Amino acid sequence: MAEIGENPVTTSLPLEGLQPWLAQAQRLRVPAGTRLFDAGQPCPGFPIVESGSVRVSLASPDGRLLELYRVEPGDLCVVSTTCLFAGRVATAQGDAVSETELVLIRPADFDEACQADPALRRQVMGVMAERMADLMAVVEAVAFQRLDQRLAAVLVARGPVLAITHQQLADELGTVREIVSRLLGRFERAGWVSLARERIELRDPAALRALCAGANPV
Repeated sequence: MAEIGENPVTTSLPLEGLQPWLAQAQRLRVPAGTRLFDAGQPCPGFPIVESGSVRVSLASPDGRLLELYRVEPGDLCVVSTTCLFAGRVATAQGDAVSETELVLIRPADFDEACQADPALRRQVMGVMAERMADLMAVVEAVAFQRLDQRLAAVLVARGPVLAITHQQLADELGTVREIVSRLLGRFERAGWVSLARERIELRDPAALRALCAGANPV
């Protein structure tokens, strides 16, 4: 991973208490697809994403991925923060979705900062609680929603036009490409979407929203 220059950190996170430790933090620019941390490995530090995006996913024994959330500029990584507070290894993996620039504060520096500034610790915990609510929504969807409903929800959230492959959708939903392609084919036959190579256009978002609510099964 290549280091980047001494650019100022820009983030909407309430992390003023970390300023004294930013000067000695590692600054990185990584290409898309770079593995930033892995399940079962020690957390490399507290990440602050300046540009780009990091996908945090769980991997099944057969290699399938379930996307938990993404870390965008200004967001907090729940897995990294939990590991640092608890002193445990990572429970998921993080991969750069696109070229990503980030600042990585060393674990010892992050711990020292939180010990020195209780207000910082409370701020970080508050932001983490908000992200945990989003994560619980993902768990609820996986546990209680049918896959067609979850797929419809992703399409509605990302529409009206998505530049995405069926494999990318499968990775995000924690399933296999064949099932996603089959469901998208049903959506197309119903007149809800129009499919092209790496492109999905929503033709009837209202029908997709009704499916999310449990109506209009295909």
